[in-house]
Amino acid sequence: MLKERHLRVEEFAERTGYRIPTVRKKLLRREISYRKVGRIVLIPESEVDRLLGDLRPAILSSADVNKASIRH
Repeated sequence: MLKERHLRVEEFAERTGYRIPTVRKKLLRREISYRKVGRIVLIPESEVDRLLGDLRPAILSSADVNKASIRH
């Protein structure tokens, strides 16, 4: 069984484009799953895809709206 790679808060923020305080708020609200090893917060790498996957449909639909407004 392969172990999933985990990211620290700073690495997660860099990959997702969120600021570190935003990531910490999402952790407190349990919007991002994580585990703690001592004082270190580790976030599964799969959370990057899950979090960004939730946003992709909204980004795509807003791009479609922008294209439609440019044509008129």
